[in-house]
Amino acid sequence: MRSIGKGLVGASLLVAAGGALAQNSVTLYGVADTFVQYLGNGALHSTSLRSGGNTGSNFGMKGSEDLGGGLKAVFTLENGYNISNGGFFVDSSTLFYRQAWVGLSDEKLGSLTFGRQYQPTFWAVYPTDPFRGDEVLSPLSAAADAVDRHTLATQSASGRSSNAMVYQSPVVADLKLYAMYGFAATVTQPVPQTVGNILDVSLIYSGYGPYVGIAYQNQHSGTESLPGLPSALNLLGTERFTGALGYRIGIVNLQFNYTYNRSKDPLAGSLAARLGADHSYSIAEAGATIQASSSDTVEIAAIERDVRGVHDNTPGVQVGFDHLLSKRTTIYARAGYMKNNGSATMSWPGVAVTVQNATQTMVGVGMTHRF
Repeated sequence: MRSIGKGLVGASLLVAAGGALAQNSVTLYGVADTFVQYLGNGALHSTSLRSGGNTGSNFGMKGSEDLGGGLKAVFTLENGYNISNGGFFVDSSTLFYRQAWVGLSDEKLGSLTFGRQYQPTFWAVYPTDPFRGDEVLSPLSAAADAVDRHTLATQSASGRSSNAMVYQSPVVADLKLYAMYGFAATVTQPVPQTVGNILDVSLIYSGYGPYVGIAYQNQHSGTESLPGLPSALNLLGTERFTGALGYRIGIVNLQFNYTYNRSKDPLAGSLAARLGADHSYSIAEAGATIQASSSDTVEIAAIERDVRGVHDNTPGVQVGFDHLLSKRTTIYARAGYMKNNGSATMSWPGVAVTVQNATQTMVGVGMTHRF
């Protein structure tokens, strides 16, 4: 990570500003992450080189300007890329897919920022996922991103929102509040999609041992164009209720999170109604992160995605191991198993499952370098 400090000193500025002088700083940073993956997808087996198995490959810049009196102007621009081919991650039309925001931060009042940002629900859940919400190999991301015929019209938590305004409170008595309102947004990749306005609020308690996070999200309706469908699918307004718990005992951090996604009823005759794609579903994950030594970390997680009202569920387990070679470089291993039951078609993000009841098996070995 490289930090660039800038200071302006001039007698004329000091006189004009009565001795006040703004302090500027910009930090450049990034991650390069690659891994080799073996995947058993039902009767299909493959080996491939992929990007971002531990932490998404990214580069970005963040900065602040001291405006005086505890007030700062702040910004972050963060790109996601695929180290395997040098291309953009997920959306080739978006330069700063991961984050792009600017705003104000006050020591006593908190911060208010505008742009593409992480959702409050993400911040509530993140500390309770042993695999840290990784977009490629976290089983929690797999459950949230599952392409399932019975939940196609029930919107999932994306983790980030564009056109969003986010307030973060200061920490008071170990409590922190996040509140977000996002306006409608349209993307063309990975599939054309328009999402409606979104409200998201979370409250987090983080003490010496215990951690508690609760969140509520209300996503308005939208549309999505999927291959094979006769027309654009009407995405239903969806409410999301989330609870997350953690407790640290010595070298072991116990973790649990639960999310219930409840969709509104589709209009009679709509594509969502005709497909039966409007079911609500829940995701539960329990696990632990074990700091085995100063250089070694073990991750364990069990997960289940359960669709309500139909025979459609996927239990899974995953283990991981991280070894620090230095402060910036890590080698890691992951192994996971999922059992799709009924009409479930869940797998790790980026993997297409076309056969029902297909067992998913994954083994990955890779490295992460931070700069």
